Amino acid sequence: MRMMLACTLCVCFWLMAAGARAAPKTPTPPAPSPATAAASDSPATDEERTLYAIGLVIGRNLTPFSLTPAELATVKAGIDAEVSGAKPAVDLSVYGPKIQPFAVARQHAVAEREEAAGASYLETAAQAPGAIRTPSGAVVQTLVAGTGASPTADDRVTVQYEGRLIDGTVFDSSIARGAPFTTALRGVIPCWTDAVPLMKVGGKSRLVCPAKLAYGERGSGPNIRPGATLVFDIELLDIPAAGAASPAAGMKAPAPPATMPAPK
Repeated sequence: MRMMLACTLCVCFWLMAAGARAAPKTPTPPAPSPATAAASDSPATDEERTLYAIGLVIGRNLTPFSLTPAELATVKAGIDAEVSGAKPAVDLSVYGPKIQPFAVARQHAVAEREEAAGASYLETAAQAPGAIRTPSGAVVQTLVAGTGASPTADDRVTVQYEGRLIDGTVFDSSIARGAPFTTALRGVIPCWTDAVPLMKVGGKSRLVCPAKLAYGERGSGPNIRPGATLVFDIELLDIPAAGAASPAAGMKAPAPPATMPAPK
């Protein structure tokens, strides 16, 4: 699970810090001048960009904690204490083991909020003209009726799609990449497996996928939060025959949803 990986990496940062505390401290470098501090927000050299990337990695691995600005300030205080060699305000051997349970609790809280918002969004989407709700709970709205064949759940399909959060944020798009995408319907999230077979080649549909048919409480990457309801606009271009080459065959799989396996 990506969330667990993120938590593990966060624990690693803390354990490395604990090891550094046991070693002799090197002299603390002088505080940066205001000009240097300002420059750090706009890295200019390769070294500065690499240092900035370290911050991005740390920030990404803090995502499962859903920190408020005040909580982030507390985390920064811990980093500052370790880097400067100041006496820490807490005992890492006591509070380090609490990090992962804390992250899990935060993840559940985020998932509950997202699922509540998603349920409301699903109800509204189900009232749209032409919308139907599948037995599994997805909402499918036909935007353009197709005239070709319909795939089965065991087929491969070639599509153009855009994936959004319910606030409209686009997290993935084959359209933006400039090429259609071919995938096996058994290899994607359950929402696609269930709903795309309701389409016909040449048609375009909007899928609204509850979390249980997408990424559940685990979320996916930095953009899809635990419990998130997802919206996909999908245009079905083709149903490639087994073993047949297609324009998108062999292309690097994009971010979700096209290549992530269904939640276990």
